[in-house]
Amino acid sequence: MEKFNKLLGVMRSSLKDLQNAIHGFIVMSEVLDMMYLSFQNNRVPGNWEKAGYPSLKPLASWFRDLLLRVNFMRNWLLEGNPKSFWISGMFFPQGFMTGCLQTHARHHKIAIDRLDFSFQIMSEEQPEEIDDHPEDGVYVHGFFMDGARYNREEGVIDDQKPGELYSLMPLIWFKPVEDYERNVDEYSCPCYKTGKRAGMLSTTGQSTNFIIHVDMPSNASPAVWTRRAAAMLCMLND
Repeated sequence: MEKFNKLLGVMRSSLKDLQNAIHGFIVMSEVLDMMYLSFQNNRVPGNWEKAGYPSLKPLASWFRDLLLRVNFMRNWLLEGNPKSFWISGMFFPQGFMTGCLQTHARHHKIAIDRLDFSFQIMSEEQPEEIDDHPEDGVYVHGFFMDGARYNREEGVIDDQKPGELYSLMPLIWFKPVEDYERNVDEYSCPCYKTGKRAGMLSTTGQSTNFIIHVDMPSNASPAVWTRRAAAMLCMLND
């Protein structure tokens, strides 16, 4: 929430400065000039990107997305934990998942370094379809699959349909498990904040765009999808 408030503050102050510069009350700086040029080309201004979250959207779509994110955070604050968390609406989803593990560790008195997430693809497509919070872990929604799709009938990863770029995933249950051992027959699907897999290298040795690997059943051996290097999950940012 602090990060969203910082972004909104940057937007508010820079828009006021740009308006004053256009009317000649202040000098049109290089930052404001580039900001005005970005508006003309439907691009997110660089000073907003610097304070914001990773996104590949043009300005109009980016702004609509921002309103949805802020509304999600406001409802979370005023109404309490939602039944399903919109993972795509978060500024830093890695921190959210770490918080889930910490909450589980305190509740069950388990060392957090022994916990990891197991994953269950739910039959529900929308948050409104579930009745209550899970006993452990969290339900999340907002993931899209790129390079593959989730076959609802067979419950596995399958090839994309013709002409389909992104495929919306059902709700996923992120459930903390002590000493979790992944199923070697499942595909460890990488999840990124945007469809652009590249990102800056973080102190953990992974891309800052990378979030987590989600183990998912598939219609072929995991090696097949790994060789294709195509199937991935991403948040709604493209």
